[in-house]
Amino acid sequence: MLKEVNLRTRLLRERNRNIASKDVNSWVQSVFNELERNRENIRIKLTSSVVERANDFNFDKVESNKIFHIDQIKKICIDYRLRFLDTKYFKGDFPENAISEIRQLEHDHNIKLNGFKIVAPSKLFVLKKADDPLLFAPMGNGYYYLIYTWGKDLHPLRRIIAWPTKNVGNLAFTLFFSCIFLTAVSANFIFNQKATGPYSILLFLFYFKFAVGFLLFYGIASGKNFNEYIWRSKYNKIS
Repeated sequence: MLKEVNLRTRLLRERNRNIASKDVNSWVQSVFNELERNRENIRIKLTSSVVERANDFNFDKVESNKIFHIDQIKKICIDYRLRFLDTKYFKGDFPENAISEIRQLEHDHNIKLNGFKIVAPSKLFVLKKADDPLLFAPMGNGYYYLIYTWGKDLHPLRRIIAWPTKNVGNLAFTLFFSCIFLTAVSANFIFNQKATGPYSILLFLFYFKFAVGFLLFYGIASGKNFNEYIWRSKYNKIS
């Protein structure tokens, strides 16, 4: 009676024809060494300066929900005060899963990925913290392919907090109505009586001038800038 074929056994036998039993351990070690070299090469590319050029992705293997245009990335960065920079400026640690995802993409698309970009809060380009970074690779014509995301999600209030610094108009609007609110709640207390129109206007102007002066001093001293200007800036301060 014919014996059933165990595929695993046959596969091992085929492999061992070319590898002496005494060399199996060294062969396994060489496999792991090669894999580690590949991973190390990816880490080097992530942390080194590489001129951005389009990656030739295989059209049949890309996932449409991972393709984003630069304008879409820009809007998210401005809304949430994030930056979109080369990965060499990122000071956090790249998770092993991100390295594995890059290796898998390179294998599936038969390419060597380059020009990596990352979306993250400004502090992640200075401190080792994790708040939902997004790792991209360029596809050309302003499109980027989302490779991996990690860390925790952004706080839902971040967009509201970042709204005043989105642009000059938003900041002026915020200052104006904040000063009106402060005037309304403090006028009677300051003047010890029901404040009339002229007194309220004077108090409002005082608050507004103080707020503008403070923000100008703070902004210049700390080098802060509006979201629409920093989203692709590699500098920590206005230059």
